[in-house]
Amino acid sequence: MTSKSFNPFEVAQQQFDQAADQLKLDDHVRAILRWPMREFRFQIPVRMDDGSIKIFFGYRVQHNDARGPAKGGIRFHPNETLDTVRALAMWMTWKCAVADIPLGGGKGGVVVDSATLSVGEKERLCRGFIDGIWKNLGPRIDVPAPDVGTTPQMMGWMMDEYSKLTGQYVPGVITGKPVGSGGSLGRTEATGFGVIFTIREAMRHLKLEAARCTAAVQGFGNVGQYAAIGFSELLGGRVLAVSCYDRHDKTAYTFGRPDGVDGRFLQSITDQYGTIDKAKAQAAGYVIEGGDAWLSKDVDVLIPAALEGQLTAETADRISPQVKMVAEGANGPTTPEADAVLKQRGIFLIPDFLCNAGGVTVSYFESVQNDANYYWEHEAVLRRLDQKMGAAFQGVLKMALAHDVYMRDAAYMVAIDHVVKAMELRGWV
Repeated sequence: MTSKSFNPFEVAQQQFDQAADQLKLDDHVRAILRWPMREFRFQIPVRMDDGSIKIFFGYRVQHNDARGPAKGGIRFHPNETLDTVRALAMWMTWKCAVADIPLGGGKGGVVVDSATLSVGEKERLCRGFIDGIWKNLGPRIDVPAPDVGTTPQMMGWMMDEYSKLTGQYVPGVITGKPVGSGGSLGRTEATGFGVIFTIREAMRHLKLEAARCTAAVQGFGNVGQYAAIGFSELLGGRVLAVSCYDRHDKTAYTFGRPDGVDGRFLQSITDQYGTIDKAKAQAAGYVIEGGDAWLSKDVDVLIPAALEGQLTAETADRISPQVKMVAEGANGPTTPEADAVLKQRGIFLIPDFLCNAGGVTVSYFESVQNDANYYWEHEAVLRRLDQKMGAAFQGVLKMALAHDVYMRDAAYMVAIDHVVKAMELRGWV
């Protein structure tokens, strides 16, 4: 879990400031981009199954919409804070820009552990979230999506509530919906497979043979699952270990096998919150270690795909000398202090808002399909995703090589430049 002393928004601002220095941005442009344009905090009263009324608090932050409607997920997490949502909204602005999709950055959250709610309570909370913010959402204003603790079904409830309030069917107000209810094929695996597409591009740059490479994955939610599956099925490599947080005993564990884990099998014994069934894993021959064991594995690639703030100066020092690449499947998993360690050790980094942009890219594809009322085949979605992710990676790599800068700095430089140009064309600066 994220340390309470870790402030993700301060990290996001620190990363932005460093890139702004390199781009020599004017002070007034910096002032606009360092803070969100709009922030909302609101109460969500929900009738619980026992008849009582419980008050939850929701957030929605719209960081910047110069390039298009704000875009970003809704997280249901017990440790959600306004600063977390601010940081994620800012990162979404850069993510959409670096992927060159016409959207801005937004993010939402509710302070709740969704695993403690019944299905009915979840639905009422989802509808209550929309009731509290619907006037500030819309396909041309702000488009939410699922994130930590939320699911496609929950997005379907939110879309339905918005449609009821507006008196018309509006599938484009939410992405990540179930297929058959305005959702896109390929969305489920989009973020994890996008991570793999960028890893493939990085391997080509580093002249690594993918089939001979190994990886360890932190987190086994949607992103971690498909990153593990994709590393084996798309690249031909082996994942030696995956970690997950067990919601039952509130402890993290690492699951591994010397000959490589079977991502599909582990997915089949994982609940909707990313908790792997330990008994079934042990019966299948998996070795179960402590939650941090993934970090020190002798692998070529580390894929942090859990929460922010996981790689710190202390934990980065435990990374095996064999590691050649860190691919950030999660948002903000690496602190600036850990970045310094990675730089010093020459570990190639694929920064979060490039590495995990596959989800928002297919969310954009979903919006396009909603507008056209015409839906693409699965292969077409993944082919377009591959093209987008490959082009985005090459754009960042070109910037890094041209200016001799760290990949994270290069990604910020590409993204911020795109946003500033849009602001200039619109006459904002």
